Amino acid sequence: MDNALYGPTDPATTAGYDAPPKRKGFFTDTSICIGCKACEVACKEWNDVPEDGLVLSGMSYDNTQGLGASTWRHVAFIEQPKQLGSQEANLKHAVVDLGMPATAPPGTGRDPGTATDFRWLMESDVCKHCTHAGCLDVCPTGALFRTEFGTVVVQDDICNGCGYCVPACPYGVIERREGPKDAHAVGLAQKCTLCYDRLIDGNEPACAKACPTKSIQFGDLDELRERAAGRLDQLVEAGVDGAQLYGHDPDNGVGGTGAFFLLLDEPEVYGLPPDPVVPTRDLPEMWRTAGSAALALLAGAAALFAAAGRRS
Repeated sequence: MDNALYGPTDPATTAGYDAPPKRKGFFTDTSICIGCKACEVACKEWNDVPEDGLVLSGMSYDNTQGLGASTWRHVAFIEQPKQLGSQEANLKHAVVDLGMPATAPPGTGRDPGTATDFRWLMESDVCKHCTHAGCLDVCPTGALFRTEFGTVVVQDDICNGCGYCVPACPYGVIERREGPKDAHAVGLAQKCTLCYDRLIDGNEPACAKACPTKSIQFGDLDELRERAAGRLDQLVEAGVDGAQLYGHDPDNGVGGTGAFFLLLDEPEVYGLPPDPVVPTRDLPEMWRTAGSAALALLAGAAALFAAAGRRS
């Protein structure tokens, strides 16, 4: 990503805020997610997000299946026939046991320090609040705006439901809400706001507040990145193969994200794109190419007219 095309890497500064507060964001440590879905519930309750149909999807314990207009937080459940790692001696210091809990009383059954022959990967997904946000770039009404915290928010009273932002998101996060015509925000683009109304009052987002294991951590983005790097080192030292950070790199295809993740496997396993790129990245070069082509056509037309004039 050529940041020179976009100006300063701090998105709030780029948006014109003078001396904005430190950029806020999420660090989601999937190694300690227990799949309780407290984040999903807290998000819906605080933001008045409607239910998703309350039906079983057939996709393991994942009834919501993905992010969308009525799912701003989504907890993925992935079952793998694979051990968590060589962590028998380091389990209590590194990661929780990702085998689903049994019905037997605590202390009975297998040794809790021994890895199972399968594992559950759980990940609470959310809008990434990209540094270079394609949804923001293509919005024709200004309904999407950058906050002073570096996050991206949709204004319901300005959105016209055109849907341009939907294909512009490389993560497939944003969509238009469906439902009865009298329901809230039907037809309008909807996604996580990182609880902007809570941030301006000095409170953390509802999902992070509700997370019982602190899998979802909220704070200054720079501090979260340092914390995530230390956590990654801890897991690698404990022998957890495949542990990696996703979205933290400011030189990736979206200039880094305001919500990034520690994963225990490749991004594709979690349904995340391995190399997301903001669709508007090449717009400056496209305009330059189009301008050069237009000038060449004008020059060619002028030459033809001049030649015709000389013949006459």
